Amino acid sequence: MDPGKGERAIYHRLRDLREDRDLPQRCLAELLHVSQATYSRYESGGLDIPSGALIALARFYHTSIDYLVGLSDDPRPYW
Repeated sequence: MDPGKGERAIYHRLRDLREDRDLPQRCLAELLHVSQATYSRYESGGLDIPSGALIALARFYHTSIDYLVGLSDDPRPYW
């Protein structure tokens, strides 16, 4: 695997998952208890996403953290 692939995948996947559901960034920001500006920086790669936020996003989207961060191309959750 390309070492940078996972780093880029997370930003694309977060945006794609949100846009596929027609959700504004504000909704995800509220889920994570952060400002819309902070969430926007998560999606653009301007801020690292805390592990607690990754867990919450994986649960919300019914996927695995591995999928979110680009370590897997299988979106199915492990549970």
